[in-house]
Amino acid sequence: MRTVRTRPLAALGVLGVTALVAGCGGGSDPAPAAADSSSPSASTPADGPLTVVASTDVWGDIASTVGGDEVEVTSFISGPSQDPHSYEATARDQLAVSDATVVIANGGGYDDFMERLVKASDTDATVVDAVKISGRTAPSGGELNEHVWYDMPTVVKVADQVAKTLGEADPEAADTFTANAEAFTQQISGIEDAEAAVSDVAQGKGIAITEPVPLWMTEACGLTNETPEAFAEAVEEGTDVSPVVLADTQALFTDGKVAALVYNEQTTGPETEAVLEAAKAGGVPVVPVTETLPEGKDFVTWMTDNVEAIKAAVES
Repeated sequence: MRTVRTRPLAALGVLGVTALVAGCGGGSDPAPAAADSSSPSASTPADGPLTVVASTDVWGDIASTVGGDEVEVTSFISGPSQDPHSYEATARDQLAVSDATVVIANGGGYDDFMERLVKASDTDATVVDAVKISGRTAPSGGELNEHVWYDMPTVVKVADQVAKTLGEADPEAADTFTANAEAFTQQISGIEDAEAAVSDVAQGKGIAITEPVPLWMTEACGLTNETPEAFAEAVEEGTDVSPVVLADTQALFTDGKVAALVYNEQTTGPETEAVLEAAKAGGVPVVPVTETLPEGKDFVTWMTDNVEAIKAAVES
């Protein structure tokens, strides 16, 4: 029986190496190419698991769910204490990519360090790029929201692609991968049903955010983002929020324009704390979200909890 292990690279120990690359959301480097049937796959020992490397434990958990006992998954970013926007990849990360059968990147500028690792390692791994697989594009005059793991249709597409890619690497286990992906899809359908139920009662209510992390989910829940675009953009990019924009954002909680604040608790600062305090002072419910898996939760449990928290907030 093959053993499945989902682990952060930090758990392997610290090497005396210089960081090779720094990941930053919204970077200018192109994302890794989406997987296709012509991509070569790294060779895997007959008596060992297929090796999967994911940029974050979100995609790592999905790969583990699809691969089951036939895969070993390494996630570079694991847990809410790590900030994906400032992650520094190391030589050990490059080695993991070199040895991988499948590499899963979020893409869309979110984890550019994966592109650099793939190029530097000269790996034969098939690269699965979630944003490219999603088919999502930037709105006219705007930027693409790259946080596509909050978009359930994209999650299903990625799971299906992972199953297909693993099946090509290990044909004997292909039916198992497909069955696992189908079972996972059924669970995601439950989350989509829950989003639709929120939409039925939300009736276009407004929300505020600190970053666009949850917007695919809140939109599926029928909620409208009322936050000044300049506020969320500044917070995500780590730039200063102007006093006028901050005041406009705080006013949302006194003018009765929003039913909830959906707050990325993984990225905080004076401006986000000011908005959080304004929401509390205005009696507006706060829904905390994260970019990586909370401790002790898998993807389905995490997203189910998020929808339930949003539902409770907008109904209060």
